[in-house]
Amino acid sequence: MHKTIATLLLCASTLAQGAPAPELRDDIATRVLACAACHGKEGRASNDGFFPRIAGKPAGYLYQQLINFREGRRRYPAMNYMLAHLSDDYLREMANHFAALHPPYPAARAPEASPPSLEAGRQLVLHGDPRRKIPACIGCHGVRLTGLQPAIPGLLGLPRDYISAQFGAWTTGTRRAAEPDCMQHVSRQLTPQDVRAVSAWLAAQPIPADMAPAAAPPGKLPMACGGVAQ
Repeated sequence: MHKTIATLLLCASTLAQGAPAPELRDDIATRVLACAACHGKEGRASNDGFFPRIAGKPAGYLYQQLINFREGRRRYPAMNYMLAHLSDDYLREMANHFAALHPPYPAARAPEASPPSLEAGRQLVLHGDPRRKIPACIGCHGVRLTGLQPAIPGLLGLPRDYISAQFGAWTTGTRRAAEPDCMQHVSRQLTPQDVRAVSAWLAAQPIPADMAPAAAPPGKLPMACGGVAQ
């Protein structure tokens, strides 16, 4: 069960070339080699495309997302298939492995939106829109947008297309979390213009030297989120 697709493909390729299959270590780093196919070496991904960086994200967040994929609350066929029969303990081991990795980030891309759109995105990220009951992103993801321990991810270093796609997934219900699903509520308050603005502004922000998730502040977050509570 714990052999990864990457291990099987490597062995098959070696045998096809007439060479004996290499001996692979039975450790978590070897078992998660398949993840590199989409998430990049050590989970670092890139700043282009639909696949997020998972290295260095809070372990609680990664674990909850693996659970969501396994249980079908998040839908992406490759992830749903690979995780379908993995235990809670094994998913936690995977989450802890990637949370402990801190490879360098790629440089932020040049802004891909007009100045007015970028300013609208900045306002929503930093201040929200009280009139529409939209909280500021920094209220939950931290003032530096690097996430909060133990279960809120950072928003910097993510591709614009990935951020935009996640808002769409929450809006349509193809990405869900344990109730109360706070991000689904927020996403359904945003217009398509809001999504483009926020995604472009976040993707264009420089990466700080310290991307470690901050400690959760005392008191409650602006919204109740079931995934965080768990």
